[in-house]
Amino acid sequence: MNNFLPIVYFRNQFIPFEDAKISIATHALHYGTGAFGGLRGIIDPQNPQQVLLFRLDNHCQRLSNSAKFLHYDLPADKIKNIIVEFVKKNNIDKSFYIRPFVYTSDLGLAPRLHNIEKEFFVYGLELGDYLSPDGVTCRISSWYRQEDRSLPLRGKISGAYITSSLAKTEAVESGFDEALLMNSQGKICEASGMNVFLVRNGQLITPGFDQDVLEGITRDSILTLAKDLGIPTIERSVDKSELFIADEVFLSGTAAKITPVKRIENYQLPESKPITEKLRDKLIAITENRDPNYQDWVYIIPN
Repeated sequence: MNNFLPIVYFRNQFIPFEDAKISIATHALHYGTGAFGGLRGIIDPQNPQQVLLFRLDNHCQRLSNSAKFLHYDLPADKIKNIIVEFVKKNNIDKSFYIRPFVYTSDLGLAPRLHNIEKEFFVYGLELGDYLSPDGVTCRISSWYRQEDRSLPLRGKISGAYITSSLAKTEAVESGFDEALLMNSQGKICEASGMNVFLVRNGQLITPGFDQDVLEGITRDSILTLAKDLGIPTIERSVDKSELFIADEVFLSGTAAKITPVKRIENYQLPESKPITEKLRDKLIAITENRDPNYQDWVYIIPN
């Protein structure tokens, strides 16, 4: 059962979670005309009187950009101020996840983005590990990732996640933990809600933005860390067969963090994952505000 945080931001005010309700006729519910973000917060292990948010500014800017696709002007600074106040009001004492959401809130029938009301809300829930930190198994999905020419993939548009849902359920019901999607060109794109990385001959590889992948904030963090650590990196197209013979494969995302992949289809991957572990240890240290070189990635809120 989800343990939701008691206070939410809804219709321009902070109210109890159970009082935040929308109509069954809400436009976004029918047409997927919403966009969301997601960021983690933890209690500072070194100072329990502080909450730490990872790359808050980046998350707020990405949601502001996503809102633009809905013809909604929602400044990143406004999102940030509301999220900070949201955290303060909830008196949080466990690791948690924040879900900000913009959507067409009107009760109109026609699918459109013009002449229609939009709103913004924020809620949260306690969240530990989304995927097993010991590693997951993956299958190649029969569902393909959408193309940017038909859907704005630079934004986290809610309607796009029907494909993720289909792929995830297909994977789980066929005995795997996660799905890997290909794009319309037959290249590996991303997982159901995560970016994908592989390591071959000491080089870190991930599909580039021309492969219809989400502009992941954890993805960007990993690429920056890898370069700072002297790990050769490249963004390019990835063939399915490359995954089967890779030295390491891992998934990345706000919820998943860095999750190693143990097996893809019937191909077992090597147990040794030195680059994955190096990057994961580094990222954990940063999110816990233990690395002075990346303190600008951590936003501190007195609790």
